[in-house]
Amino acid sequence: MKNIRRIISDYAMIFLGSTIVAFGLTLFTNPAKIAPGGVSGIATILYHIFSWDLSMLILIQNIPLFILGVAVFGKRYGARTLTGIFVLSIATKVFSSIFGFEGILDYSEDMSYWLSCLYGGVISGLGMGIVMKSGSNTGGTDILAQVIAKYTHISLGTCLFFVDAVIIAFSALTFGIQSALYAVIVAYITNIVVDKVMLLMGTTKGITLFIITGRIEEIRGYILDVLQKSGTLIEAKGLYSLERKPMLMVVVAPDQINKIYRAVHEIDKDAFVIINETYNVLGEGFGSLESASLDSDVTKS
Repeated sequence: MKNIRRIISDYAMIFLGSTIVAFGLTLFTNPAKIAPGGVSGIATILYHIFSWDLSMLILIQNIPLFILGVAVFGKRYGARTLTGIFVLSIATKVFSSIFGFEGILDYSEDMSYWLSCLYGGVISGLGMGIVMKSGSNTGGTDILAQVIAKYTHISLGTCLFFVDAVIIAFSALTFGIQSALYAVIVAYITNIVVDKVMLLMGTTKGITLFIITGRIEEIRGYILDVLQKSGTLIEAKGLYSLERKPMLMVVVAPDQINKIYRAVHEIDKDAFVIINETYNVLGEGFGSLESASLDSDVTKS
């Protein structure tokens, strides 16, 4: 039953994420003639040159790339990836039918291009992050980059950069250098948002404290007995004095941070405390390692 719920949840995320990507493409980047790499970037270029159907361009390009991925890498480019490809194409068709291909902004104003960069990048990154969090993807030229990396021994990052750079360069020839520069901005924003979504979505948030104090036993007792938490003692040495002092690392829930901070201050006003927000807290007292979805085959649309 747990596996069935997980599968349903994953496919729901694929559907939602792919739909969001299509929304950003249809309403912002494509109308602004911004092609930030990937299959959607190629589709944007071809649409504005030949007026071919945007959704069909996405589908037609993705199918051979999907077949290539399956042939080279096997079943990992399976049903979920195919679902992402079809949902992206269908959602693009639906949004194009509702809003048209001109978007919702007035591109006679320069600000509209900046708004398209911002919202196109954020929306696309949000959608891609949701799909990737399910362990799937929406197809794309990253498959080609992975194949090149496999057979040439060039790093994947270099291959990804090369493939997207070629698409952006071609967009510069088609739409002009200004459009290509916008595309670089969109690609940058998209990657940032994808990383944030991958960190935040479906993970357990905690607060990590590193505490250096001369009254370690009292603070240790408070954490164990009052908060009923555990932690780790780390041997540390002062950089200047070279004096050895134990450092306590403990991860607590956000609503416990004020309690432990006040307690440490009352026990030792001279304590040195570092507080960090922490994501992907897995294990006893936090998220389940079994239910975590931290690994995914990631490709851009």
